Amino acid sequence: MPTILITTDYLRPSDEVDTYLTGLGFATRHDPMRGTRSESSLAAALDGAEGALIANEPMTAQVLGQARSLRAIVRTGVGYDSVDVIAAAELGISVSNLPGINANAVAEYTIALMLAQARSLVSTAAGVAGGEWPRRDGFELRGRTLGIIGRGAVAQTVRPLAEAFGMSVLDGDLDKLLRESDFVSVHTALNEHTRHLIDASALAKMKPTAHLINTARGPIVDSAALAAAVRSGQIAGAALDVVDIEPLPMDSELRDVDGITVYSHMAGQTAEARRNAGIEGAHELVAALAGAPNHLVPGSARPGRKP
Repeated sequence: MPTILITTDYLRPSDEVDTYLTGLGFATRHDPMRGTRSESSLAAALDGAEGALIANEPMTAQVLGQARSLRAIVRTGVGYDSVDVIAAAELGISVSNLPGINANAVAEYTIALMLAQARSLVSTAAGVAGGEWPRRDGFELRGRTLGIIGRGAVAQTVRPLAEAFGMSVLDGDLDKLLRESDFVSVHTALNEHTRHLIDASALAKMKPTAHLINTARGPIVDSAALAAAVRSGQIAGAALDVVDIEPLPMDSELRDVDGITVYSHMAGQTAEARRNAGIEGAHELVAALAGAPNHLVPGSARPGRKP
């Protein structure tokens, strides 16, 4: 009976996904990822598993090398930067993701972050909770320009929502986008080309009234440079759903910067997106273990571990 490891924290024993997999004859092992996880504990969890439905697990070459039974990995989301795809390919382990699975959830959340920044919602609510009655002026989205970095499913879903608010939308040329946008929203994958794409020089090109939104991956933005830019008034602020290290360390330079709000990587966390990701992830894993994956990531091998 093949075993599947499930680490995505919202998938649980006896739920819809579990029932589907066990009904096909798989044994399931739930070991949810919450916070950080060491390589040794992940390797131990993978012992004997042929397939894995994973969260943002550190699937390093060392971990994969110890997972002798593993043939297929499926990310229950879009980003797969935590998986060493090259090492997996060398070992004959397929790696799949679920393109566009949470595009609606992330797109709506992106608009929510822009509204929160425009109207100072978080700081206003905090002020009221602290006994104050803040009533600062905000600004409207209508007539503003949104610059979208990225061209995937989320970026394409954000565009019509922004246009419905009366915003102009820019994409493509990064230099023009940075200089002319009132909001710059990051929707690109993390790779060697996009790590610290938004650095000190990029931030220096933005308007002093502009806000940065990041719902993609933390390391795309240079946190130290961002904190310095907001503190100095080089840009007006930022709303970050993702950061370099999660959960956010207490000594992070992003803390206590007026204008920067950090959220807890929840852009894709709606009931609808979670259900779709769980079911589609299970279908993809079953297909991969049968030798016919539908959503291999670039550079991935098809399943079939080398002898």
